[in-house]
Amino acid sequence: MTPKVSSEVQSEAMRIAKGTQKKSQTKEQTKLIAQGIEKGISEYKKQQKVKGRERDKQRKKNVASKANAEITETSLVNSQQQQGLSNSKKVAIVLPWLLLMVSWGYFLLAT
Repeated sequence: MTPKVSSEVQSEAMRIAKGTQKKSQTKEQTKLIAQGIEKGISEYKKQQKVKGRERDKQRKKNVASKANAEITETSLVNSQQQQGLSNSKKVAIVLPWLLLMVSWGYFLLAT
């Protein structure tokens, strides 16, 4: 089963084949050369499609990894903020008691 080649590719291949045609070359030989050029063009296009798919896969991986890194960074910042809040809550609970003890100690020493 031969792959379908567009008429644009066929005309381009024939133009190239005629451009490189020798004086003693027959029409059949020119057609064979044109078919070879068509095959080369179709193979090149296939390779470019494969490379394009690979580039898209790599780009998607990069986007996904950047998104994961941002999520990880955001969760790390959130956890640090929560730890900071828990520390400040501890200070908020301990500080009044500490001040109360210091003031009572001062009153006891002053009297």
